[in-house]
Amino acid sequence: MFTGIIEEIGKIEKITPIAGGITIKIMAEKIIENVAVNDSVCIDGVCLTVTKFDKNSIWVDAVGATLEKTTFNKVKANDSVNLERSVRLNDRLGGHLVQGHVNGIGTISEIKKLGENYLVKILIPDDLEKYLIKEGSIAINGISLTIADLDRNEISISVIPHTWQNTNLKDKKANEKVNIEIDIFAKYVEKLLTRGNNSSDKNITESWLKEIGY
Repeated sequence: MFTGIIEEIGKIEKITPIAGGITIKIMAEKIIENVAVNDSVCIDGVCLTVTKFDKNSIWVDAVGATLEKTTFNKVKANDSVNLERSVRLNDRLGGHLVQGHVNGIGTISEIKKLGENYLVKILIPDDLEKYLIKEGSIAINGISLTIADLDRNEISISVIPHTWQNTNLKDKKANEKVNIEIDIFAKYVEKLLTRGNNSSDKNITESWLKEIGY
């Protein structure tokens, strides 16, 4: 589990093909402190496992669904990536709960500087539109952000200078792809409100609540 507060920007140093996927070597500094093999690291919003490390780099493998469902199917050497170590149970939750399980790939439709801040508009896959709400949380390339405005499946994000400078958003341009993870609580709410996928379940309705004593 992660918080969406990026610790540093890493750089992809090398990509090596392996059976069913790729091994990615990423140059980093801060996240290497206390790192261990098998640790989880959020890389551009994708939870991956450290398979090897040295004083300057970590290695992770991306295979199968990770390559199919994320922007990792097009990564290349020298790309910048957002990095965050997994949260400890006694850590402060600075952003929102991020699993590192990408739900879809978005497309940046516009980037505009507004005073000191930046306005970023992103087209979200149609099947994720139902989970979007104004002022709701969303993870973009692993960054915990707030939806400032919403026009069907296009979201507007206001990015403060600190976030801009300390994430790889500053390297992005219109039409580039980003990893999207919706707020996990949206899916839990959907599950609760759509009970009834089989005949033995009931949807949560006013009459059903009365039946059970509410």
